[in-house]
Amino acid sequence: MAWGRCSIWRDAGFGDPSTRGIRDNVKVVLFGATGMVGAGVLIECLDDSRVESVLTVGRRPCAVAHPKVRELVRADLFDYGDATDDFLHVDACFFCLGVSSVGMSEAAYHRVTYDLTIAAAQALLGLNPALTFCYVSGEGTDSTEQGRLMWARVKGKAENQLLRMPFKAFMFRPGYIHPLRGVRSRLRVYRAMHAVVTPFYPLLQRLMPKHVTTTANIGRAMIEVAAHGHAKPVLENPDINAVAGAG
Repeated sequence: MAWGRCSIWRDAGFGDPSTRGIRDNVKVVLFGATGMVGAGVLIECLDDSRVESVLTVGRRPCAVAHPKVRELVRADLFDYGDATDDFLHVDACFFCLGVSSVGMSEAAYHRVTYDLTIAAAQALLGLNPALTFCYVSGEGTDSTEQGRLMWARVKGKAENQLLRMPFKAFMFRPGYIHPLRGVRSRLRVYRAMHAVVTPFYPLLQRLMPKHVTTTANIGRAMIEVAAHGHAKPVLENPDINAVAGAG
């Protein structure tokens, strides 16, 4: 386990804290800051004056140097018994970890999607009973846990368990996510897809507004929900975009 400042992130393009919102002092723990979604969420956290600090948790260092940011790099993301001091006094968790289910057995996908998520949620809840937990799921997630698609069943199970836990939990179900502000996927196939889509993204927004969003909108929506809550525990893609515009 390593604890320290993140290294520099040269392409992010964040500058002075924004003036969006007036609520201060939200302390965030962010899982998945080295992934595409988490990287986009981190940028928005750094630019929003309502966010006081961000603790990033993951197996690899993120790549950000900023006064708000500290990082917890650890090999074991299933047991946080030695991270009690790190997890104290957290207001919100933005859980952006996720893997593709392609080529994975249901048991393997269940472990890295359900078991890993719930382990983190339980560790944080034990120390922060007033926590707000924002979980990135996906459009098409199966709340019945009985559907044909394996990934949707497992994601649905994770959502259902989080919603049963005694904290404020919000499920985020984005459709197609377009990266903004220098964010790039680590996967070559997604980078290629985004390169093709980028010139046509404004058209895609007009043709399919209910099914597309951006990394920036997810981040802004999470911050707004952490600061002010939301009437719905499950935010579908249109809800994410609407809340992002309200921040």
